[in-house]
Formats: sequence, C-alpha cells, structure tokens
Amino acid sequence: MWPFKYLNSLRRQAAVITSALALTFAASASAKKGDIYLDKLNLPQGFKIEVYAKDIPNARHMVRGDKGTLFVGSMGEGKVYAVVDSDGDQRADEVKVIAEGLTRPTGVAFKDGDLYVSAVTSILRFDDIESRLDNPPAPVTITSQFPDKHHGWKYIAFGPDGWLYVPIGAPCNICDEKDYANIQRLKIDGDKVTATETWAEGVRNTVGFTWHPVTKHLWFTDNGRDMLGDDIPPCELNTAPVAGKHFGYPYCHGGDILDPEFGNGKNCSNYVPPVQKLGPHVAPLGVKFYTGGQFPEAYKNQVFIAEHGSWNRSQKIGYRVTQVTLDENGRATGYKPFIDGWLQGEEVWGRPVDVLVMPDGALLVSDDYAGAIYRVTYEG
Repeated sequence: MWPFKYLNSLRRQAAVITSALALTFAASASAKKGDIYLDKLNLPQGFKIEVYAKDIPNARHMVRGDKGTLFVGSMGEGKVYAVVDSDGDQRADEVKVIAEGLTRPTGVAFKDGDLYVSAVTSILRFDDIESRLDNPPAPVTITSQFPDKHHGWKYIAFGPDGWLYVPIGAPCNICDEKDYANIQRLKIDGDKVTATETWAEGVRNTVGFTWHPVTKHLWFTDNGRDMLGDDIPPCELNTAPVAGKHFGYPYCHGGDILDPEFGNGKNCSNYVPPVQKLGPHVAPLGVKFYTGGQFPEAYKNQVFIAEHGSWNRSQKIGYRVTQVTLDENGRATGYKPFIDGWLQGEEVWGRPVDVLVMPDGALLVSDDYAGAIYRVTYEG
C-alpha cells in the first residue's frame, strides 16, 4: 500500500505545483501593474504586435498631429503627453509631458495646428503645439460649460463638418435627467463657441466615436447600464447619420430590452437600434474604421473597437480589441475578437482604450492599465 499512497502524494504535489505555475502569471499581472506580456496576446495569422511607447501612465485617447506627434490624454494622472518618433523607426524615442494638473484630460483632438483637450467641465486649446513641445503654451479655455458629474470625462473629435463633437454622459448608472446622455457639437470661432447643437440623444455614455470614411456618417460606441445582471444589457455600436435621433437610454437598451425602472409605457420601436450589439459590460471605448493600406483588403473600412473590459461582472469580459464586419450597405455581418489576451482567466494585465490608424497603415492601441501604446502591423 505504501507505494500507492506515495504515488497519490506525488500526484497531489504535482497538482499543487501545476496550480501554482498557472497562478504565477496572474499573481505577477495583478501585483505589477505596468508589466507587459506581448506573448499572451492572440492576433489573426500574419499580424504582429509590438510596444510603440511605454511609461505613459493611464494612457487614454490618442490623436496625431500634422507633423507626426502622437498626443495622448490620461485619466487619473491629469497629464497630456506628446509621444515623439524622431528617427522614423515606428517606435517612440521620447515621451514628453505637455500639460499637467488637469482634471481627467482623457480626450484629445487636433485641428489647424492646435491641440484641443477635454478636462471634464472645460475644453482647452494648446496653440501651435507641435512647434512648442519643449515649452508648451498656457492653454486657452474655449468653454467651461459642461457639468462635473458621473461619466463627465469626455472623448472629443472634430467631424468632417469642422465642428467639435463632445458627449455629455448620464450623471448616474440609470436615471432620466434632462440635458444629459447626449452627443453635442460645437462650432468654434477663434476662442469662443459660437453655436451648440445636440446631435444625438439617449446615449448613456459614449467614450469613442468616428466618421465613416465614405458616407461621413457619425458612428459611436455606447456603454450599457449596470446592475441588471451579468448578461444584459449589451453594449452598443451605433450610427447617427443625421441630427435629432434618440438611441433609447434610459428607456430601452440594445434595441429591444425595456428598462425595468424607466421603460414602463415605452416602446423600443420608437428608438434607433444599434448597428451591432456588443458583449454585455465589455465597456467599448475607442472606435475607428480601418482606412489604411497595410492590412488585407478584407479589413478596408471595417470597424475596430477597444473594449476596456467589465468592472462588475461575476466573470470578467472584454479587455480586447474587437472587429465589427460591415457589408457594402453598412449592415453588421460579424463581431469577433481581433486581439485578446489582456485578460488571463480572471486576472488582467492590460485594458485597451483607444485605436488609431497611422499613415503607414499600422494600428495603434492605447492601454491605460499597462501605461503603453501598442503598434499592430501585418506581415503576411
């Protein structure tokens, strides 16, 4: 009997060792925020991912200047960064802080040589910034009209019409508050906002939008409400080709789920349904159409979404970059992971925030957990 007991003991020890090894990565990932594990990432065949820049704490949204500088906002740091590739080797040579002490300056936009930054209540402008990276100017305050409420941080971008699009997130998880949960656009003339228009309503919390490269229609992600369980409602990818449409919040979610608190007497058919239902609680943020020439033709004008990942689901979901495939009429025909692996079991080492197509066709991905920017290329 002794040999049998000894064998069982060895098996138990082996199981313990195997479990310990399986947890080694998870423990290191949770204990060492900022570590990067590219070998854990999964991409389609022929694609490669590298670190473009690191040591950018809480790296959020990105925009590229006319001279090639990559500007990156941050969430908790209060800083705005300029990432410089001075030798053109497609890897950052220097990361400069061009602003600090701001309130959640997550959103960045660029127009006519000037950098625009969202700071919750305010939109700031840094004039002629690419010529002054080592001696940044004091910001010009364009407006301070926005409320400091829940979901107050903002993605911002200039549309094809030249107006600055700015979201106002719901000041809660679920509530019916006037003048919130919308996307506005601002006409800026000099240092002033000369006109404001609400473009879309019923938008709970969009933290990413873009314009179709052919139709020039606005597309945006929207984060679904919490506390209805693990699997409902879905997050959303929507399009708003014209102003004045209502996308359902807080009455209807995902195009067909009436809210248990605010949906009484409402009909989901009265609201615009999403182009694509995304995973529940995946927290979709940045979204871009692929307009480069480096990836295979099948990716042309298709949608990439940075899914930041769930925070209150019993089993985590998201933490990936996904692709929504569209047909020639703009109808979604598929939704699948493009890059995953930032989530290992229930442990997280990275959280994608934004995506950006570069002039050479590479795709940049920002990660506010690892404090990094990745560069995705196709090598065939």
